[in-house]
Amino acid sequence: MAKETGIMSWKELELGNSITRPGNAGELKTGDWRSMRPVTDYEKCTKCGQCYIFCPDMVYKKNAEGYYEQNYYYCKGCGICAHECPVSCIAMVQEGD
Repeated sequence: MAKETGIMSWKELELGNSITRPGNAGELKTGDWRSMRPVTDYEKCTKCGQCYIFCPDMVYKKNAEGYYEQNYYYCKGCGICAHECPVSCIAMVQEGD
């Protein structure tokens, strides 16, 4: 540990199970630390796909009806999808509501 700062260097950190195998990012649930989540009003949705295009975590997938649905397992609640939606059909709500 660095004496001046009290911060451990990267060489001193313990490896966790989540980073021991290359290519396992899809197995990691990253939506647990979300405080807001996107909710889509499909009656207003035009199926334009802007939510899919702008989502930095690629949590949107097209369903059989052509709508884009969120995978909350990976969604971090950043709100970019709601901001970019041209018809404002995505609302950010408190997690748990």
